[in-house]
Amino acid sequence: MENTVEVINHIIRTRRSIFPPEYIDKEIPRDVIEAIVETANFAPTHRLTQPWRFTIFRGNGLVKLADFLGEQYRQTTPPALYSDAKYETTRTKILRASCVMAINMQLHSDKVPEWEELAAVSCAVQNMWLTATAMNVGAYWSTPGNLEALGEFLNLSPSQKCVGLFYMGYHQSGEKPAVRKPIEEKLTWVEE
Repeated sequence: MENTVEVINHIIRTRRSIFPPEYIDKEIPRDVIEAIVETANFAPTHRLTQPWRFTIFRGNGLVKLADFLGEQYRQTTPPALYSDAKYETTRTKILRASCVMAINMQLHSDKVPEWEELAAVSCAVQNMWLTATAMNVGAYWSTPGNLEALGEFLNLSPSQKCVGLFYMGYHQSGEKPAVRKPIEEKLTWVEE
């Protein structure tokens, strides 16, 4: 894979969601996290609004996030549906990760529509995900149902929104096959 296109295609095609149960007990060094986050900064962005913002939880920060999400589950789940196992799973998922990033979006409603800002943030996350894959760091983007409460926990301003959590951890999972329908089923050609 000496050819740049081959390397890029390999990373794109081998990127998968790697979930916390697959993470091993090995801390991702801060400089590796910074290298991954730096690639987010090169995502396309209409009018150069660069709307991506990240709150990075590591160490005791993970405990704070796990406590918050666990308590959110406890407080918002009707007693008949509440499960201690689900409460523990909510917390453990966070604590198994070496790092969890809140994916936040700065809105610039006077410049571009919100969907374009979300598209730019999504491209930023894809850049991070591909870089993490190249560095053998497992990752996945999760969108909990309580994003508004999470935004309050993060002290986001009214012009900011949390759009999910990006979990990361080292893993020993091998390559997983892609589950995709053929691209031919998704194309419409107009040539005349």
